[in-house]
Amino acid sequence: MEAELAALAASGATTLVGLMVSETWVQARDRLARFFARTGDERAVDEELSLSQGELAAAREADDDAAAADIEAAWRTRLRRALQADPAAAEELRSLLAEIASDDGREPRSTVHNTISGGVQHGPVFQGERFFGVTISGSNAASPDGSSGSAH
Repeated sequence: MEAELAALAASGATTLVGLMVSETWVQARDRLARFFARTGDERAVDEELSLSQGELAAAREADDDAAAADIEAAWRTRLRRALQADPAAAEELRSLLAEIASDDGREPRSTVHNTISGGVQHGPVFQGERFFGVTISGSNAASPDGSSGSAH
């Protein structure tokens, strides 16, 4: 059960941080503040969420991946503690995350299976939904077939 709660806390923190940089943050923040404040002060939690959102925006602007990761880790820890203190909150969090995901204006998520075929790849291949702070460096050395390694 502990592993399940830890996975839910990790998923919740990832979703929370992703929402902080989305158009639906204000609505999500209010709902998340109510979740975290079940036994405390909703206004204080709302202020903490707003502060984290501002710090995350500054971290992203400065390309500071470590600071962004710290913000997510802090909320993951807070979620895990909340779930350990009240295991019944797990279902509430699952429901909240599902509602927020359906309210974010994007298409519903589905399972995607990707395959790279057709021979040797002489460069990076990215598969996924969101990429932040990606830097690709390399040389213009010729690949084994004699062509240039640079993109045209």
